[in-house]
Amino acid sequence: MRSMQAAGAESLSARLRSRLRSAMAAGGGWLPFDRFMAMALYEPGLGYYTRGSRQFGAMPASGSDFITAPELSPYFGQALARQLAQALDAAQADEIVEFGAGSGALAAQLLEALGPRVRRYSIVDLSGTLRERQAQRLAPWAEAVHWLDAWPDAIHGVVVGNEVLDAMPVQLLHWDGTAWCERGVVVQGEGFAWADRATSLRPPVEAGWEPGTVTEIHPQAQAFMRSLAERLTRGAAFFIDYGFPEAEYYHPQRRGGTLMCHRAHRADMDPLADVGEKDITAHVDFSAVALAAQDAGLEVLGYTSQARFLLNCGLPGLLAQADLRATAAAHKLIAEHEMGELFKVIGLARGVSFAPMGFTAGDRSHRL
Repeated sequence: MRSMQAAGAESLSARLRSRLRSAMAAGGGWLPFDRFMAMALYEPGLGYYTRGSRQFGAMPASGSDFITAPELSPYFGQALARQLAQALDAAQADEIVEFGAGSGALAAQLLEALGPRVRRYSIVDLSGTLRERQAQRLAPWAEAVHWLDAWPDAIHGVVVGNEVLDAMPVQLLHWDGTAWCERGVVVQGEGFAWADRATSLRPPVEAGWEPGTVTEIHPQAQAFMRSLAERLTRGAAFFIDYGFPEAEYYHPQRRGGTLMCHRAHRADMDPLADVGEKDITAHVDFSAVALAAQDAGLEVLGYTSQARFLLNCGLPGLLAQADLRATAAAHKLIAEHEMGELFKVIGLARGVSFAPMGFTAGDRSHRL
């Protein structure tokens, strides 16, 4: 007998599919992929992040779909806190703004590590259900934590986002051997299928593309950086995510792009199946992020691997008294075959002058 939870998820998915079909009909039968992805993830009450299911956890048995660095080890937040403390001092500020706080694990680690150094911790999250979980987890710091429904008018402090850029909707482009097309979604039977339309959109590089290549462009992440630049009056921002600089992202051998789905700690490449029941992500084009930020008036403080960043922030010293199990979990944060190399950190700033410890060795800004 199927559980009530499974039946409820199926009902939500059916309603989401109906909503998507209506959106396609309104668009002449075709929906650009970035709109499809946005609805699949964030449609109120129906999307993956808004329906109340559990996304974050260490094992499939917990009902989770993937694990993030702060869920894996509290030493992630403790090391990051050292960098944020340095940036708060440079900005003479006492506020942190976190985008996409997930389960609240990172916020809890930062608030515990920074203590009275943080007077206000603001969270911007699109998901009401995640807000509820965050509030429960962050109850010990209830006086400091606040939730925002939109961008603050001005930010004087430090911004942080862990695995937030990869969840921003992307546009898909398909090279058929003679021209670029934008890839969208149409109704096919009870499900959905790909369909291409002519477009003037292009990847940022000309790279000798093989026919059949599919890749992504990131206008929403770039727009996010412009919005950040408009509001960051004095302070710094740090974003941690998986991705590449432009030359690696748009390498001719990357014919299938980077689009990926996650469910029950397994990955697949079909975002049109089980819509609303799994995460949809794309790797971050860090060159596009850096250029958008620079063009909008921000300074790039540095760019490096997560491993190098955490080592620079003193992770080995933090682990000096850790037991074997905690050390093994933390090692996954820096191991090259785990999170250490795939994940990168980029730092941005305005109106402050300091040498960020996270980029003191191994800065790769020249590769952006």
